[in-house]
Amino acid sequence: MEKQPFIIGITGGSGSGKTTFINLLKERFTNDQICVVSQDDYYRPREEQFTDDEGVKNFDLPSSINDKAFAEELKELISGKTILRQEYTFNNEKAKAQMLEFKPAPILIVEGIFVFHFKEIFDLFDLKIFLDAKENLKVIRRIKRDRVERNYPLDDVLYRYEKHVLPTFEKYILPYKPHADIIINNNTNFETALDVVVGFIENKLK
Repeated sequence: MEKQPFIIGITGGSGSGKTTFINLLKERFTNDQICVVSQDDYYRPREEQFTDDEGVKNFDLPSSINDKAFAEELKELISGKTILRQEYTFNNEKAKAQMLEFKPAPILIVEGIFVFHFKEIFDLFDLKIFLDAKENLKVIRRIKRDRVERNYPLDDVLYRYEKHVLPTFEKYILPYKPHADIIINNNTNFETALDVVVGFIENKLK
């Protein structure tokens, strides 16, 4: 690619709606127009994850991510190279991991809870978006996702939220909110904000 892509970083706490927002964005554009890279595919192996005092693996720490590989492959993608990476399936041990292919595109979207925290990655962004929501709504959304969709025990979901998710949000995610160019409050919906971001990307693609 002759011209470097325009790079958008999207972050927010668990339950803020990042995945839904990004999936709706992807529906509006083709793979030739945008490329989406998720922090989730750079988790370190389960055996390398920190175990808390109760013996529970904590996937909600910056150290759970291989940020060096993440940054290196983003830079390769920006330079015009296609990236291959095995999908990470830590939430479902029975799932068969697929090989993911990331192709250069004019718009590169990088998403994840720590993408603002990792300075080498943060410095790549041309536009920074922070999705936010009230804490009680995020808890409800997390319960719906983990209890209903993933069949996790409710006690486990609540324990992880209180001991892992919330402390991480307050320490590693919320402090970067003032550095965002756009803050999207997803307490009810983000339809208007989505339209604004889509319009912005469409203008960049012209």
